[in-house]
Amino acid sequence: MESPELSFTLAYVVFCLCFVFTPTEFRSAGLTVQNLFSSWLGSEDVGFIQYHVRRTSVTVLVHSALPLGYYMGMCIAAPEKKLGYVHQVSDSWRAFLLLSLCLQLISWTLVIYWSRHHWHNHPISRALQAHVQPPHSGWGSVAVSVNTEFRRIDKFATGAPGARVIITDSWVLKVTTYHVHMALQNDCHVTVTESRQHQLSPDSASPAQILTLRVESINPAVGPFCIRLHSTEYAELREKLHAPIRNSANVVIHQTISELFLETFRAQVDLNQPYTLPSGQEIEPCIGCMQVPASTKLVRLCHTEGEQLCVCVCVCLCLSVCVCVCVC
Repeated sequence: MESPELSFTLAYVVFCLCFVFTPTEFRSAGLTVQNLFSSWLGSEDVGFIQYHVRRTSVTVLVHSALPLGYYMGMCIAAPEKKLGYVHQVSDSWRAFLLLSLCLQLISWTLVIYWSRHHWHNHPISRALQAHVQPPHSGWGSVAVSVNTEFRRIDKFATGAPGARVIITDSWVLKVTTYHVHMALQNDCHVTVTESRQHQLSPDSASPAQILTLRVESINPAVGPFCIRLHSTEYAELREKLHAPIRNSANVVIHQTISELFLETFRAQVDLNQPYTLPSGQEIEPCIGCMQVPASTKLVRLCHTEGEQLCVCVCVCLCLSVCVCVCVC
């Protein structure tokens, strides 16, 4: 592969990955499906369901056109290959062009099928049909309910555009690139299945903990799905979510900076030598909560002769943050 061809291929692969997964830089530059087709998609606040029906359909068409775009770009990047003359290209390029055209044709056929009977066959419409029950007479009535609740300012919303989590008064919604998962709060239960600690976070200098929650509905027509959010947002989610939340075994959730401090403090203390308590000495209560015996002893080791040794006894892993200051 020659240098211009290789350079274009690498650049196009990077562009496709960024266009599909939309990092912050691409969103800031407006290189997203939502921004490029905003005039046709309309407003998400006005019609949430209608907006995402159109958005997912356009996304399928645009993403399926990326292989064909690569072929057309190679016609310019490598003119010596004469890719514009189909009868003169090699069998491999001819096969690639055929597959690209077939992929585009299949995508258009799929979107046309979805749009029949006022988008009745779209996956989002089918997901709404699973929730048709009194007082809703059809999936359109369910869509109106979702649209109305989404317009309220008290909803919980977090996440990037390709993996948004939205909690309204009655619904748990997960917006992905090609679909919108939904479950009624009254019909579902949520389980915290995993927590991951990330030492580097683009939004904060402190470590970030990402929680994975599995949403399962008692409605057999509604499939389970997983949502992810920052541990600092967990308390706000619990306030909005009326469905029961269960924790899997061995899943620890750090919701506040204080809890992160306590864990870091305990890990640092564990690196020190154990302290042997003299016989007859009583263990003082924790000065943070005054409820349980202290589990940590702070000893100043940098004293000089004639200077009194200063000792403080603390700290249990209570919610209070204990700060010991030794003054001699």
